[in-house]
Amino acid sequence: MNEKKSSSTFSKVTKIVIWTMLILTVGSVFLTAILSVM
Repeated sequence: MNEKKSSSTFSKVTKIVIWTMLILTVGSVFLTAILSVM
């Protein structure tokens, strides 16, 4: 039971980290594109 909870928490944290990295990457790409267009 305890192991399962820890595992699910770990997977949740990993998913959040991956999404944050993805959003930051996409955001920086958009920023660069907008700045280069301007």
